[in-house]
This record gives sequence, C-alpha cells and structure tokens, in this order.
Amino acid sequence: MDGISLLLGGLTHEEESAFINSLCFLLFVTFVGFVIFTVCIHQAPYGRYARQPSWVWGCPINARTGWFIQEFPSLFIPILCLLLVNQEESKVHHGMTTNLILLGCFIIHYIQRALIYPFLIRGNSPTTCLAVLVALVLCIVDGYVHGRYLTKFASYDEDWLYDPRFICGVFLFFVGMAINVYSDHTLRNLRKPNETGYKIPRGGLFEYVSGANFFGEIVEWVGYGLASWSLVGLTMPVLTLSNTIPRGIHHHRYYMEKFEHYPKNRKAVIPFIL
Repeated sequence: MDGISLLLGGLTHEEESAFINSLCFLLFVTFVGFVIFTVCIHQAPYGRYARQPSWVWGCPINARTGWFIQEFPSLFIPILCLLLVNQEESKVHHGMTTNLILLGCFIIHYIQRALIYPFLIRGNSPTTCLAVLVALVLCIVDGYVHGRYLTKFASYDEDWLYDPRFICGVFLFFVGMAINVYSDHTLRNLRKPNETGYKIPRGGLFEYVSGANFFGEIVEWVGYGLASWSLVGLTMPVLTLSNTIPRGIHHHRYYMEKFEHYPKNRKAVIPFIL
C-alpha cells in the first residue's frame, strides 16, 4: 500500500481499480449533463459569455487566476501519483515505456495549460466562481484518474509501442497540441495593445473553422485516447468534445451575428463537417 492508497482510506488494489472505473462512468454522465446544459439551457459563464455577479454564478474572477487554479490539479496530481506510488506496483518504475509516454503527454499538456497559457491571456473578460469550481473538481478527478491509472494500473505489452493505434495516437496528440497552441497565439494577437472588442480570426485552420483552437484540442485528446486504448483514456476525448463542441458552436453563431461579412464557408469546429 502506498501514499495515495492511504489518502483514499486504505483501498486495496482491486477496490481502487473499481473506484477508478466508477469515476470514469461518473465523468461520462457529467459530460452528457454538461452538453445538455450548455447547448439547451445556458452557455458556460466565462470569457465573452461571462455573466454579471449573481448568487447562481458567484463573483467574477480574473481569467488568469481562474485558469491557473482550475488547471493546476491536473498537473500536480499525476506528478504526486508518480512520486508516491509503491515502486513494487508501479508500472512506470518497472520499465513500462508506454505508460511513461502517455503520462508524459498528459503532463506536457497541463504544463502548457496551467503554467503557460493562463499568463498569456489578454483582455479583461473574467470567469466566475462557479465555472472555476466546476472545472477545478473535474481537473482534480481527471488528474487522479489518469495519474493513478498510468502509474499503477495500466498494463501494456511492449509490442504496444509499435501498434499503429499507439503510434498514430501519439502523433495526433502532438499535432493537435501544435494546432491548439498556434491557434491560441493567433487569437491573442488579433488585437493590438490597448485595443478592445473581437475581430475575425484568419490564417491557419481558422480559414476552415471558427474554433481552430478547439479543433486542435479535440485532435490532441482523440490521439491520446487512441494511444491509450482504454476506458480511462476515453474520458479525455469525451470531456473535450462535450466542452469544445458547444463552445465552438456558440462562438460560430456569435461571429456570424456580429460580422456581416463573416466567411460563409467556415464551419464551427470540425473542418467541412460541423
């Protein structure tokens, strides 16, 4: 039994494995609920859709602070899992290269999202207490599920490193991350210093979709899910789709309504499809 097991009340190996699977199914249900809420009831209250202070959404929070707070657990908890896992049970310490690569992908993503992206945010659009709280809880669960699964439970044959699913998945992960980072850079530089308001994004995949940054994140996590080929790995593309598809559709509608000459051939999130 290791430090993480003790923190969870002394769960046995089998009990913790079942606990992780239960969390995965809970996440899937949460994602479905999030889609229904954001598409049919209310847009997620952050960025350009941030609401005025209310007892429902809570007080506004600086976007940089909010992003850092909500994303940091998904970076910190997997690293904690790696440090506290019992080395006799650890898949990483036993030379499981696949586990190490997948864990590295997860950590690299959240280094960018927690330690770099928040401090590059421009503009004054806030987020809200509720949005940060919901994202914080999801990131705590995600960080634990993926960190723990990859350091203790996931077991891959060494041949998996040469499987087309793993190779294509890792390739898609880094291609998607590059698209996401580049598209975020494009959005940040639409406005000159001290300018306000929104402009039509151009260049790169923005010529095909309104949410090129969202498309990049979708590709990234679909790649991760493919490389992982597991229930746990599936949670990330499902989470990303449930968040970015509604968000991208709202963005697309916003651009279409705001800009009379917005390109009519652009899709919302997925080129030529949606």
